[in-house]
Amino acid sequence: MKVSDKGIYIDGIDKKILRALMEDARTPILEIARNVGISGAAIHQRLKKLEKSGLLAGSKFIINPRVLGYNTMAFVGVYLDKAVSNPEAVKQLLRVPEVIECHYTTGEWSIFIKILSKDNEHLMHLLNTEIQAIKGVSRTETFISLQQQINRQIKI
Repeated sequence: MKVSDKGIYIDGIDKKILRALMEDARTPILEIARNVGISGAAIHQRLKKLEKSGLLAGSKFIINPRVLGYNTMAFVGVYLDKAVSNPEAVKQLLRVPEVIECHYTTGEWSIFIKILSKDNEHLMHLLNTEIQAIKGVSRTETFISLQQQINRQIKI
């Protein structure tokens, strides 16, 4: 299967390996090897090939923010007064640890961010004292997530 115009190819074995690791990145290589029917060394070689191709962007543990008291997720459209404000605004947003994603967008907003906060009061504080205080931010539009329904990666 061709994955991209860069000429990256993955076969059925690669797919099985990737699916197992996407399900649980802590799955032992030897367990995957047994399930796939090839050696652990072959699994390692294939993973190195996939890493080198750029298909694998890494692995990580996922922290449950609720355990740390972060119960409110919000998406905020940020309006900037000038396009030249974008890089400086992003630098300032990097200083706000509760901002966990930041995207340049088309449409109404210049920037779209994802924020984790402890509660609505904490969110309001972040908006009023951190985000809207950034030079170049003219206003924001906030959407609070009531419940995440889908959380997945692209299907392999």
